Amino acid sequence: QYAELESLYKQYKDKGFTVIGFPCNQFGGQEPGTEQEIESFCQVNFGVTFPLMAKIDVNGKNEDPVYAFLKSQKSGLMGLTRIKWNFEKFLIRKDGSVYERYSSATSPSSIAKDIEKLLAEQ
Repeated sequence: QYAELESLYKQYKDKGFTVIGFPCNQFGGQEPGTEQEIESFCQVNFGVTFPLMAKIDVNGKNEDPVYAFLKSQKSGLMGLTRIKWNFEKFLIRKDGSVYERYSSATSPSSIAKDIEKLLAEQ
């Protein structure tokens, strides 16, 4: 999904939208490298230019406070708060409130109309 996220970032960044990536290795060991290795992998393989934060945990006792907040604002399927898999996405309004939460199965390109709706509100 990195390529589609990068495409959204490039399409809307000049209108006040950004993508922020939070690498996490809690899902099948998909991001085992260092932060520098992950950033290099994303840049070389997918042309990622959007910001990547430090590698974090999104579930469990070491859950990052950013994800504790996001999950408290918008539950997932069937009211569950736990992040189910990598690339679960949150769309956040300019005021910091969570507009929507999307499963990892949701393609980034499919949320473009929601991004446009929020950008029009500003």
